[in-house]
Amino acid sequence: MAEPTPPPAPSPAARPPLLSLDEALARLLGGAAAHRIARTETVGSFDALGRVLAADVRSQLDVPPADNTSMDGYAVRAADVRVVGTVLPVAQRIPAGKVGEALAPGTAARIFTGAQVPPGADAVVMQEQCEAIADPAGTGLGRVRVNTLAQAGQWVRLRGEDVQRGAVVLKAGTRLTPQALGMAASVGAATLTVLRRPRVAVFSTGDELVMPGDPLPPGAIYNSNRFTLRGLLQAAGCEAIDLGIVPDRLDATREALRLAAADADLILTSGGVSVGEEDHLRPAVQAEGELTLWQIAMKPGKPLAFGRVRRGAGGDARADAGAIFMGLPGNPVSSFVTFLVAVAPVLRAIQGMPNPAPQAYTLRADFDWPRPDRRREFLRVRLNDGGGLDLYPNQSSGVLTSTVWADGLVDLPAGQAVKAGDAVRFLPLHELVGR
Repeated sequence: MAEPTPPPAPSPAARPPLLSLDEALARLLGGAAAHRIARTETVGSFDALGRVLAADVRSQLDVPPADNTSMDGYAVRAADVRVVGTVLPVAQRIPAGKVGEALAPGTAARIFTGAQVPPGADAVVMQEQCEAIADPAGTGLGRVRVNTLAQAGQWVRLRGEDVQRGAVVLKAGTRLTPQALGMAASVGAATLTVLRRPRVAVFSTGDELVMPGDPLPPGAIYNSNRFTLRGLLQAAGCEAIDLGIVPDRLDATREALRLAAADADLILTSGGVSVGEEDHLRPAVQAEGELTLWQIAMKPGKPLAFGRVRRGAGGDARADAGAIFMGLPGNPVSSFVTFLVAVAPVLRAIQGMPNPAPQAYTLRADFDWPRPDRRREFLRVRLNDGGGLDLYPNQSSGVLTSTVWADGLVDLPAGQAVKAGDAVRFLPLHELVGR
C-alpha cells in the first residue's frame, strides 16, 4: 500500500499562539481520562514498592493491639507510688512477646519496651528512675525503689492509639512508599490490590543517534535521551518498553508506532516532531492515529506533541481509546523538564492518583535572575546549607550537567525577574518524578 503524502507544513502565519502550561496540562489530563488503567493485580506487600493502590487498605486490628510500654522499667499502680523512694516487691518479669499476670496491689513488674502492660498496672516508671534491690536470700525477683512519683498513663501506649480496627490506613490511589508498606504490614495486610503498572513504549528517531559503546562517527551524538527517559519511567513506577532507535524513514516509524500501540498505554518519543523533511514522526502519527502539535509557553521545552495511536486487531480491549502519544523536544534538558511537568502528571492521572500536580514549596532564592523570559521558566537549582536555593550558572537546554547537579526546579512565572532574597516556588525533583 502506498504511503500517504505528508501534509504540508503550516506557514508561520497559520501557527497557533503559544499555549500556557496550565492550559496544556488541562487538555492533557482531560485526554488521559479515557485511558485510565482499570486492570488490577494482587501482589505481596513485600513486593509492592512503587505500585499504586487500587483499593483502600483497612486495618484488621487495633494498633497497638494491647496497652504496652514505650520504655524499659517497672509497671506499677500509680496509687502505690505516692512518695519518692517507695519500695515495692517485684512480682514478675515481662519481656516483649510475653503476657504477664494481673498486677497485685502493692507490687511492681519488671517490664521491657514493647511488652504488654499487665492488667492492674496503669503506669510505667523508666528504669533510670528506679533502683533494683536484690533479695538477700538470692531468691525471687527482689525489690525496686522508685525514685520519682508515678502518674497514671506515663510511658504507656494505649491499645488502638495509632490505628483502630476497621480504619482506612491507606487510600486507593496512593503510591506505595517504604513507609506505606510498613503501615500495611502493621495492620496485617499480607497482600495488596494494586493497579497494573502503566506500560510506556519509548523510542528515539534520528540517524545521528549512537549508543554508548559504539564508535561515534562525525556528525553523530550519543543517545542520552533514551537513558534519561527510560530511567524517569522506571522511577515513576512504569513498565518501560524500550523500542530502541528507529531509522529516519516513514515506514519504519509507522511500524514502530503500530508495535508500540499494541501493548502500551502511552508512547513516548523525543525529537523529530517538527515539520522538516527528515522528521517522520508527525506524518507517521497522523497516519496511525491523530496528532496535535503544541507550542507551550515554557522554557525549556517549548514544542510538545500530543495525540493517540490506534490499536490493531487483537490489541488491548480499550481499542477505542488507543495509546496516548506524547512527543517531547529533542534537547536533553528540554526533554527532561517536559517529562517532569507534562508526562509525569499524565502517568499519575491514568493511575487514578488524586492531585496529579506536584507539591510546591516557597523558598528563598540566593541568586539573581535579572532578565526573565516572556515564557514560564523552569530553572535548575539546588538547596544550599542556609536553606536557600542556588542557581546552576548555565541554564541552556543542552546542558545535561545541570540536571545532575540540581535537586529541584524553580517554577518562575513569565516575565518575572528574581533578586537574591526573593521568595520563589520550588519543585523538588523527587516530588516531580516518583510522587
